[in-house]
Amino acid sequence: MDKLLDVENVSISFIQYTQGLNQRDLKVITDLTLDISEGEILAVLGSSGSGKSLLAHAIFGILPENANLNGKIKYKGKELSQKDKEEIRGKEISLIPQSVNFLDPLMKISDQAIGYTENEDEKKAKKAKQREIFERYNLGPEVDEMYPFQLSGGMARRVLVSTALFSNPKLVVADEPTPGLDEKTVQETLNHFRKMKEDGVGVLLITHDIHAALEVADRIGIFYSGYVIEIAENKDFSGEGENLLHPYTKALYKALPANGFNLTPGHQPLHGEIPEGCPYYDRCEMRFDRCRNERPQLIDLGNKKVRCFKYEEGA
Repeated sequence: MDKLLDVENVSISFIQYTQGLNQRDLKVITDLTLDISEGEILAVLGSSGSGKSLLAHAIFGILPENANLNGKIKYKGKELSQKDKEEIRGKEISLIPQSVNFLDPLMKISDQAIGYTENEDEKKAKKAKQREIFERYNLGPEVDEMYPFQLSGGMARRVLVSTALFSNPKLVVADEPTPGLDEKTVQETLNHFRKMKEDGVGVLLITHDIHAALEVADRIGIFYSGYVIEIAENKDFSGEGENLLHPYTKALYKALPANGFNLTPGHQPLHGEIPEGCPYYDRCEMRFDRCRNERPQLIDLGNKKVRCFKYEEGA
């Protein structure tokens, strides 16, 4: 499979004012590294509010003006500039947004899907393609003339998926696509991602729903306090979790009700209070002395990656 997206050592911070005119640079993402190939579903799994959705905004070049972005984002081997991102977004790379509020409440669904065009022949061709994609997702002709408020939650989600596929993208970024949905609609949404994978589309699934990630993802990137601390294969989340590498990933797996509901004391450090060393230092049961002041790098172990001194060569 050809690699589509490479995110290398990306950090995102924001200029904030504290106590009057004093400035601070608040890091929300410190070191994010991952990759995704054609026909692969990669889930980025992290708690709500951890900043993982900023990854989607960085890929599409829609970060707010007070954001500072460092690191490299490559598409098909080419590092993307802001201009590059603007040219390929909505075409080769499409976004399935987190909220159905991204639909314009004042526009009919069909008009939102095909966009504005003055050329009648082009408009007819786009309309035919839109109808073909909508039929694939069980959206009948009556949906074309509806406004967003007339759609059920499941229909609105299918519209967002269908619209993202209108340009035949190579990569789809789905930002928290399942919160608030009933179980039937969640399964329906996950089936959409399976279909994309079958069609050779790469899917980057950004979520806090570990069950959804485990159902569809080939690999899962664990996001903790602004870092990717492990990228594991789906099959590693089995048995006693003995094939998982990072202690946080193991703890996350064992905290699932089916695995004993074993909770780890403490909490994930908030932005601005991450220690100098390993971000998991205060909660780790296998920490070394160096973990307090040294920050481990992400170690590449082939199809898996882990940020932990235990797996350094010679450790």
